[in-house]
Amino acid sequence: MQLIPEKFPALPVPDDKFHDHCGVFAVYGHPEAAKLTYLGLYALQHRGQESAGIAVSDGDHINGHKGMGHVAEVFNERVLHDLAGHAAIGHTRYSTAGDTNLKNAQPLSVSCQKGQVALAHNGNLVNAASIRRELEARGDIFQTTSDTEVILHYFARSRHSGIPESIAEALDRVSGAYSLVMLFKDSVYAIRDPRGFRPLSLGQLNGAYVVASETCAFDIISATYLREVEPGEMVILDKRGITSLRFSPPARPAKCIFEHVYFSRPDSIVFGRSVQSCREMLGRRLAHEHPAEADLVVPVPDSGVAAAIGYSQESGLPLKFGLIRNHYIGRTFIEPTQAIRDFGVKLKLNPVRSLLEGKRVVLVDDSIIRGTTSRKIVRLVREAGAREVHLRISCPPTISPCYYGIDTPTKKELIASSHSVEEIREYVGADTLGYLSLDGLQEAVGNDKESYCLACYTANYPTTVQEPLITLRDRE
Repeated sequence: MQLIPEKFPALPVPDDKFHDHCGVFAVYGHPEAAKLTYLGLYALQHRGQESAGIAVSDGDHINGHKGMGHVAEVFNERVLHDLAGHAAIGHTRYSTAGDTNLKNAQPLSVSCQKGQVALAHNGNLVNAASIRRELEARGDIFQTTSDTEVILHYFARSRHSGIPESIAEALDRVSGAYSLVMLFKDSVYAIRDPRGFRPLSLGQLNGAYVVASETCAFDIISATYLREVEPGEMVILDKRGITSLRFSPPARPAKCIFEHVYFSRPDSIVFGRSVQSCREMLGRRLAHEHPAEADLVVPVPDSGVAAAIGYSQESGLPLKFGLIRNHYIGRTFIEPTQAIRDFGVKLKLNPVRSLLEGKRVVLVDDSIIRGTTSRKIVRLVREAGAREVHLRISCPPTISPCYYGIDTPTKKELIASSHSVEEIREYVGADTLGYLSLDGLQEAVGNDKESYCLACYTANYPTTVQEPLITLRDRE
């Protein structure tokens, strides 16, 4: 048996998790549109921590600012004061691989025969590389290595005079996942791909309208959630109010189920369902499928907390926070000269020995990706005195990469793609290991369970993937 080698650099602090590429936010009809967008992006920071940007329109011109780092690092009072206007869009980004460059920060802005336009994108276009080569062969010049830019090229090339028709023509050329917000001098467009891979919601704040990847961004500005932007829908926000257009015929839905497993904040409503409620139900199903003779349930913070609550409620075992997360680690530049085992994980998590010592522990987490972090956490709990460690995972084994807007390792790096549950249990060092079944996952997300994309668990992709994970973003 050959398992994945334990290679875990201490700097920066490791995070063996999937990452969503981006979060988007938009405002139309508010005098402080930029400030509201800043707050919305602040609430969406978990969806991308590498760059942030805002573009704003005063009715005549589109102006913008973007930079590397967290939202609070990129923007200050002076910058926001200079971003005057009644309409704005914003973006927070996580790149998939390679160098992170300011040129790829969004919103992307161009001027063309149809005027100024700014675009922010959550998702991934699976045919972007091939159509980019086609455009470059025609003489098009690209300013970024982002897949998003191909949409702007097709939009500018369109012979239609109307903006909605030009957008629809551009989107007809691309395939994959996209939840978009587009800013023009007198309007904001919110658009979701025909399969609805990534979430996008519409809200209202007094007389203004807001759009966000998650509803938690509405809460911070006291906006009211109205509804989802439907798959294949183009919502136009302008002085007339809300106009809804269909730009694509219906397609089989493929909502990303991992939004409910891990990505979205628990306080959000995503795909019409409470994320917190879904995750608690995942834990309940997990307890039903994989009970354990144990003394307490301990979540891996923060990702395993909601599922651990459900597991505790269903099993009757007490929930104890036996691992404490340090939320302020950032990137440490100090490392002891003498190596400390599991240094990176110890910076992030610390066990509560008084709770764990001598106990049989059910350790609940949302996923196992490479297995390296799980191995270190199990060892951390054992070294704190736990007598037994029963690892429970609130989703099925992850066997395939995602091509629709999630940063995933290659297939060979996913431990479950080539190893059995028993082999993984042995590698991570748990006494027992239980994954939630695919049926249990689908039951937990509700009545529309057939409308989710399950490709990371089944390798059955809802679209044709023309190229492997080496996408445009990987060439940054």
